[in-house]
Amino acid sequence: MIAHLRGLLAENDAETIVVDVGGVGYQVWISAATLGGLPPVGGELRLHVHSHFIKDEPLRLYGFADADERRLFQTLIDVQGVGPRVGLAILAGLPPSELVRAIAGGDVARLTQSKGVGRKIAERLTVELREKITLLPAAARGGTLPASPSSRPTAPTGPLGDVYGALVALGFRPNEFEALLAEMDAARPTADLVRQALASLRRR
Repeated sequence: MIAHLRGLLAENDAETIVVDVGGVGYQVWISAATLGGLPPVGGELRLHVHSHFIKDEPLRLYGFADADERRLFQTLIDVQGVGPRVGLAILAGLPPSELVRAIAGGDVARLTQSKGVGRKIAERLTVELREKITLLPAAARGGTLPASPSSRPTAPTGPLGDVYGALVALGFRPNEFEALLAEMDAARPTADLVRQALASLRRR
């Protein structure tokens, strides 16, 4: 399995590129975010790669400038009906932080705005990934990862601290949800608390 490539950009047709690594050219399908940061042809680049193999089909490589975007892509294509092409279309349609928020909040309408995503696939995304998606970094394109809850002096500890961190990762500001945390039962499962908070925030 190929996990990363470092070499020279030999070709770029805006959907796939060819990376020359020691005289061997690797064709790679790339995300929209990665496309925007590519060097000119002849320039050096490094990609985090997902190797995708389907029986009776050639190996295909999907490249990402950011390891967290690759992880998000791999999480998306674990869902039935979401192949690599649809996964790339979803990433192109929504910035990572908005995508995570839409899935965690069950926003089917927002997800169906991405090319190739019908209502059935959008519903599968929200059902299968609602809990898993909140554990992924949700860095905005070109931005930095949010600080961990433990580094924030105002963050609570224990299960409510996990909820705090999940909401921050989803793009909410502490002043939007701190009052909600004070009313929550810390004995409940974290995933239930996150869903409760998202439901309350969506009603505002």
